[in-house]
Amino acid sequence: MPSAEPKTAAANSGGVQSLERAFDLLERMADAGGEVGLSELSGSSGLPLPTIHRLMRTLVACGYVRQQPNRRYALGPRLIRLGESASRLLGTWARPYLARLVEATGETANMALLDGDEVVYVAQVPSRHSMRMFTEVGRRVLPHTTGVGKALLADTPADEVRALLARTGMPAATQKTITTPDAFLEALQQVRELGYAVDDNEQEMGVRCLAVAVPDSPTAAAISISGPAGRVTDEATREIVPILKEVAAELSTALASTGSA
Repeated sequence: MPSAEPKTAAANSGGVQSLERAFDLLERMADAGGEVGLSELSGSSGLPLPTIHRLMRTLVACGYVRQQPNRRYALGPRLIRLGESASRLLGTWARPYLARLVEATGETANMALLDGDEVVYVAQVPSRHSMRMFTEVGRRVLPHTTGVGKALLADTPADEVRALLARTGMPAATQKTITTPDAFLEALQQVRELGYAVDDNEQEMGVRCLAVAVPDSPTAAAISISGPAGRVTDEATREIVPILKEVAAELSTALASTGSA
């Protein structure tokens, strides 16, 4: 059962309680899949129904929540613009850390987020090699074909992963793409054991990627390096992975500091 403890700290921070409660409800709606009933919100937040109803009425009037015909509440369209702007800003914050990855590994560095059922690339710093990988910022791919997708889903419950794969399907990008849920779940188990994910010619032949999740990120995020399979060898992997983890930890700290007043 979701915790009834508030996710924010108005009492300790001197913040505006109604505002922090409203954001807490939005986060709880997102955690529940984007659509909830008032009683569910009351049960998870611990707030009385009249308080929740008043806050939701305000959020509906502002366009951040909409009421469905079945009387349940769903996240509203005005959040899309905020989310898109925040994603771009997150990519901007990440670029210095990706640049350090490129400097240390010589390979192209990327940052990606999980947006719904897809992976979206929000930042990239290219390698200086003449032969290098290029992924357009804003590009969307299916998680089962990528290292960042594996890193993003590694700690997701198996039933949720299976549901996602059922929605997206598992088309093959190359002959090495994982195309069955069982095989993908085995790959996620390997990510948990190793602490990093590998895309071994699964998105594009001749390309290997190494990826790790950004710990404690405000939204599910992962960083990766990608390069020709001839350079991103097993030997190179042993050198690159510790750098990836170090940079991910530094980026996590930086993102946490941006949220403190």
